[in-house]
Amino acid sequence: MPTTQLYDTIGAGYPATRRTDPRIARPIWTALGDARTVVNVGAGTGSYEPADRAVVAVEPSALMRSNRPAGAAPCVGATAERLPFADGAFDAAMAVCTLHHWSDPEAGLRELRRVARRVVVFAFDTREADHFWLTRDYLPELHDLPGVRTLDRLTDLAADVLDAEVRPVPVPGDCADGLYEAYWRRPEAYLDARVRRAISVWGAVGPDVEQRAVERLRADLDSGAWHERNGHLLELDELDLGARLLVA
Repeated sequence: MPTTQLYDTIGAGYPATRRTDPRIARPIWTALGDARTVVNVGAGTGSYEPADRAVVAVEPSALMRSNRPAGAAPCVGATAERLPFADGAFDAAMAVCTLHHWSDPEAGLRELRRVARRVVVFAFDTREADHFWLTRDYLPELHDLPGVRTLDRLTDLAADVLDAEVRPVPVPGDCADGLYEAYWRRPEAYLDARVRRAISVWGAVGPDVEQRAVERLRADLDSGAWHERNGHLLELDELDLGARLLVA
């Protein structure tokens, strides 16, 4: 399913569980440096947009644009690969959890570089995706999604295109932003359809895979099998699950 169509289908549920987590936002905003004007590409409903800077958002999905809250930055309907701005129009360009949805990530990264002197990208490097129990035990199909295969070479791509510094960002155990990886310490959350509807992975793998994964997880939670395999995680406050901040 094309990305815009996917988000026009699942985007209605985003405001309920997808919000800015301050512990993830802090390094993103710090990486913007002294930038006063910022373009947020693949902006969705506006999470992680800094309130103390002049922001212009770019989002291709009409439904996602309609779900942006009152007072959010102005939003343009466009794609990362064809940004409707002049060269050097912004001090900084940011992109948060969107790179894997771009049809041509390299072209999109070059566009970020074209329109801004500083580029900040937050994404997940999935080369070691099996470190996350949800992928390893319940959703191995994640490896076959085209966007995820793109992320497998994320740091290499960023190094080639942006000459970016790569910084790890741990995911808090009580992460406020309902990312795919957010509930690593709260497995019961993945049984909630409302939570899953705001995570693009579930829409991408399809209903049959989703149903099988959820039923297997529910059974393992009921039997105690999940806790036998992963109970040690409950003692951690944060975990490196591949979240990376690319700064150039």
